[in-house]
This record gives sequence, C-alpha cells and structure tokens, in this order.
Amino acid sequence: MSTPLKFPGGSKSRVTRAGESVRRGDASQEDLRVIDEWRSAHRSVLNTFQSILRNRTKNKKIAVAQRHKRRKTIFDKLLRIPGMQLVRMDDVAGCRLIFENIESLRKFRADFHKARFRHKRRNDAEKYDYIAKPKATGYRGIHDIYEYNVNSPEGKHLAGLYIEIQYRTAVQHAWATAVEVIGFITESQPKFQKGDARYQRAMSLASEILSRSHENTLGPLPEISDRDLVEEFLSVEKELSLLQTLRALNHAETEISDKKNTILNFFKSGELEIKTFFYETDALRELFDLEKKYPNNDVVLVRAETGEQVRSAFRNYFKDAREFIDLVESGCAKLTGKAVTKKQTIKKIFKGNAAR
Repeated sequence: MSTPLKFPGGSKSRVTRAGESVRRGDASQEDLRVIDEWRSAHRSVLNTFQSILRNRTKNKKIAVAQRHKRRKTIFDKLLRIPGMQLVRMDDVAGCRLIFENIESLRKFRADFHKARFRHKRRNDAEKYDYIAKPKATGYRGIHDIYEYNVNSPEGKHLAGLYIEIQYRTAVQHAWATAVEVIGFITESQPKFQKGDARYQRAMSLASEILSRSHENTLGPLPEISDRDLVEEFLSVEKELSLLQTLRALNHAETEISDKKNTILNFFKSGELEIKTFFYETDALRELFDLEKKYPNNDVVLVRAETGEQVRSAFRNYFKDAREFIDLVESGCAKLTGKAVTKKQTIKKIFKGNAAR
C-alpha cells in the first residue's frame, strides 16, 4: 500500500514558518526549498482550472492565460503585509480572462459561479468586484478565489491550495498593463501607492477617463466633471511626460514559440529574455534556477495557447502600453467633444485647454 502524499512543503505549518523566516530575513536553504515545493505544487491547480476555463471559453471572444506568482513578488507581499501567512496567500497561482466588454464579463462569471465541481469559491460575489467599487489606485476588474479540492488519491494532498481568477475587460487590461510598465521603468509603484504621488494621481485619473469614455461607467473619481478630469490629467501628464515616455518604449519584438510554457526574465537594464518549453517540469526547473541566479530580476512563468496570447495577456513584460495610450487619447477627445485622428496627439488636440 502506497504512503499518502503529504501537503506540498511538508505541512501547512511548515510553509507558514518558512514564510515567517523570509519576513525576518533569515530564511535558510531548507526554508527556500519548502517554499519552492509549495509554489511548484500550484502548477497542478493551474492546469486544472485553465482546462476548465478553456472548455467554457471555447468559440468565445475571451482570452485565457495563467501565471505563477514570482518569488520576488511573493516575498515583497510578505514584507508589505506583516500579518499575512504564506500558506494563506491566495494569488500564488492565477488565471486571467480578458473580455470584450463588461456585459460579457459579468455573464460569464455568473455562469461560472454555477459550475458544479468540488472546488469551492472562498469569497462572496461582491467582495473583490473592483468594477462596481474601483480601487483608489484606479484598478478595475473582478477577482475570485477558489480552493482546490478533488477526490483522486493523486491530487488529494493538494486540497487547500488556492487559485485566483482575474476577470478584466480589454480596456481594464490596457490600464493595468500601463501601471505595471510604469513600475518597471520608474522608481514609483502606483500599483501599490508607492513613490511619486503624481504617477498615482495620473493613473487614477486615466482610469476614470477610460471608464467613462469606453465603458460608460464611473471609475475611482466619480465626483469630477468630464472637463476637469481631462484638464487635471493633462496637467499631471505634462509634468511627467507620461504618454511620451510610454510611447517611446521599444516593446520586445522577440518571437515567442507556441510551446505553451514561457519564462519571461525581465532585467533591470530593460532587457527581456524569453525562454519557451514544451514540458512544464522543464519550465519549472528553469524558473527556480533563474530566480536563484538573478534574485533582483522579475522572472515569471506563464502559459497560453499561442505566443500572441502571451503577448496580449502579459504586455507589461514587453513594455507595450500602446493600447493604453490610444484609449486615453481617444477617451480625452470623447469627453471634451474634440475630434481625434491617428496623427493627432493629446497635446495637439487639447492645446490651451488647461488655461481655460
């Protein structure tokens, strides 16, 4: 009779202790091994959910991708949220769905909530609805947290692992991508309200512009009039040269194969290294090796059906904020009643607005 498999990392308490060691800054090699084993086990959870989601999105205009949370990001989150236990971190594994509009997003999610499987949704439907109640940063989208649970002997030891499902529209995804890119290319992190407050304000204003102009809803700043909204954004944008900076970035042109498993290794110098793997075990092994070799890099393992879907779902790694720029420019034009062409820029369209 075979011995029952243990919880990844040994036990939930052992994973928790390893996380506390990271928080104290004295993690041993054994602690790191425990964490890597626990992280690696989420791959089975990801595979289960991405299969479920792909079956449900078949022949629909919905993009699906999945990702492992980066080791560096996990450690940063432990430091940022002192009371959090590592074993209860619910976004180590994540699936992302990108929809054409809010209506199709809400319909799909409502139908998915009726799915009949053993995996349990841990949150109330409204808890992480950042479309109805956008974050102060400007983030919009909806999250659900599921707890993995199966009957099979092979998967029973994984019961209790979490996965986060993110639902975004293409407009919301463009904004979120731009926030990530700003975090890469500046010393500020508007996503976490860190650094130069002007970036935080600019992105909050941009979120409101996109909400009103492209999705006919209010965002994080509902009290501001359309004209004041655009004028303040233009004023802050002028100080930061935000759109000009984003427009000038050279997004990576490297070809991505369709081998399903892709590692994106982002260097502080701005270089992006891409590695693709047919087998996920090979990809995980390389991921952990790269994290040890480049502890200050952002290294992430992602999965999508095609290379183009990787680019679309993880545009921030390619420093590609072109959709955000186009949406903001056309959004400003719409809110102020100005005509806009592809050759025109915000500066040309709204020249003199701030002086009024």
